[in-house]
Amino acid sequence: MSQAAAEPEISFEDWLAGERASLDERTEYVAGQVFAMSGGTAEHNAILTNTSGQLWTQMKGRPGWVYTARMRLHIEHANAGKYPDLMALCGEQRFHDERRDLLLNPSLIGEVPSDSTEGYDRGEKFALYRRIPSLQEYLLVSQHRPLVELYTRGSDGRWVLSAFEDSADQVVLESIGCSLALDEVYDKVVFEQT
Repeated sequence: MSQAAAEPEISFEDWLAGERASLDERTEYVAGQVFAMSGGTAEHNAILTNTSGQLWTQMKGRPGWVYTARMRLHIEHANAGKYPDLMALCGEQRFHDERRDLLLNPSLIGEVPSDSTEGYDRGEKFALYRRIPSLQEYLLVSQHRPLVELYTRGSDGRWVLSAFEDSADQVVLESIGCSLALDEVYDKVVFEQT
């Protein structure tokens, strides 16, 4: 997460009004503080396009929804507004208001961490996401090597990690009745040689 803006604390509704009025800049909101967001790499964008494309295709013809980083998320129990890289759900969508630009009930959230956001995506951001009652799965997709990590909420509320690294792996996303082929997640992604 980037540094907090030099602005004083603001309300969630004031933040949302500013986001709705902005054409280029996006920020995230947590309990009165506003944080600038950075841009993504070519690999980041390819992974998101490949992943959302697989999910959208599988949800065709049924009540399923896939949203990428332009859709806002309101975490009501944490007084936070975020732009996850990916969100999905099956069934009825719930929104903050009639504008339908602030989702309340994703079943799946996915992030493609960068070097600067990896710790935040695994730690504090995941802690915020866990406060969403509808959330059942949290997906972290590496942009540095083939690795997809899926955290699944069990019936007891505990989160269980499954990791996928083989190009032949299928990541089953039970919350939305879909799966991801690892080789397709990483189609056209060029990894840095180390």
